Amino acid sequence: MLTENIVLVGPMGAGKSTIGLLLSKTLKTPFFDIDHEIEARAGADIPWIFEKEGEVGFRKRESNLLLELSHRKGMVLATGGGAIEAEQNRAILKSTGIVVYLAASIEQQLTRTAKDKHRPLLQTSNPREVLTRLMSKREPLYKEIAQITVTTDKRSPRIVAKEILQKAERLGFKNPNGNAFS
Repeated sequence: MLTENIVLVGPMGAGKSTIGLLLSKTLKTPFFDIDHEIEARAGADIPWIFEKEGEVGFRKRESNLLLELSHRKGMVLATGGGAIEAEQNRAILKSTGIVVYLAASIEQQLTRTAKDKHRPLLQTSNPREVLTRLMSKREPLYKEIAQITVTTDKRSPRIVAKEILQKAERLGFKNPNGNAFS
């Protein structure tokens, strides 16, 4: 495991992108959001990729990008909520850095994703049922690979980021720039 990287996993709406960006700015390290990277490289948004290639095509792009980024040092990486479903991805993530599971309740996920039309899996008449089903399938996988678990419900991203860094330092996290979180 690379101790110079922080890898964020968790469900939709847990705050991976927001907290990841805050961590990278604080640490002065690059930030990679897998979903944004896929869109930039494809020249298309995720709903379009799902429509044209299906979830299988999207997951293949995701796995390829995770493998590519896993060789970098000194970064914060935010994964998509389903990246952990593939066993090969879980192995890659565990070897890439300190894995942090950002836990969020179904209620929090519903609140944060309610108006987001950018999430293909939630474009349904019952997003609660989808989130509940996904959580029952994915939460054991998040827990399997995470060295740190932090709950994000009703907490400010800054407080969550500070807790992540404190716990990561106890696990041997080494900021390649030597920047401390204040």
